Amino acid sequence: MEAVLGHLRGAIERGEYAIGDKLPSEAELCRTLEVSRPVLREALRALQTMGLTVSRTGKGTFVVANAVEDPTFGDYAASDLLEVRRHVEIPVAGYAAVRRTPENLDHLAHLLDRMERETDTTAWVAMDTLFHLAVAEAAQNPVFRRVIEEIRDALARQSAFLNELGGRREQSNREHRAIVEALIDGSEHDAVEAMSHHLDRVETTLTDIVRPQRADDLPTEGGPEA
Repeated sequence: MEAVLGHLRGAIERGEYAIGDKLPSEAELCRTLEVSRPVLREALRALQTMGLTVSRTGKGTFVVANAVEDPTFGDYAASDLLEVRRHVEIPVAGYAAVRRTPENLDHLAHLLDRMERETDTTAWVAMDTLFHLAVAEAAQNPVFRRVIEEIRDALARQSAFLNELGGRREQSNREHRAIVEALIDGSEHDAVEAMSHHLDRVETTLTDIVRPQRADDLPTEGGPEA
């Protein structure tokens, strides 16, 4: 899927498909790229998330931009989502470390164990959102949980995107484990640090996907020509 996405994204960014152009049909793209329809559809969804295309029912997929600016996950742009998550989930982790109950810790530990054993991306993504809801519940403030509920669909879409294109699952499991260990220890400082690190890694992976460093962006030996 990454190869198909890279091919189509490159063609759009090079202008082979101009803004306003309709992409070839799914059947034609499958034949040309020699991939299955499910793989192609995943790539087309990623293009749409990146804001490069839109899908119009019964008409096809159309190019609407030739450069990625800010991916959209459901109703929310990635930059808006991350800004809110930093202002909500980082302090929430601190509150959770101080206020969590034994039941909260049991629930989080059980959920984390399941996530670490899970191999299906769709199932893992569903548990990922449950994990962040569980941390909010441990803070013992229903407003925090309501905020996470509001962005839950966007979190799931972003999680799926990062796992498909950034291979985030194992790294995310380690970051979640650090958060849970801080909550078990009752360390507000460590919980805040662990959640901050988790969101930093989310942002870094997203940036690497959206704005990959190209060969022609790399400095040449000896610096620029005079």
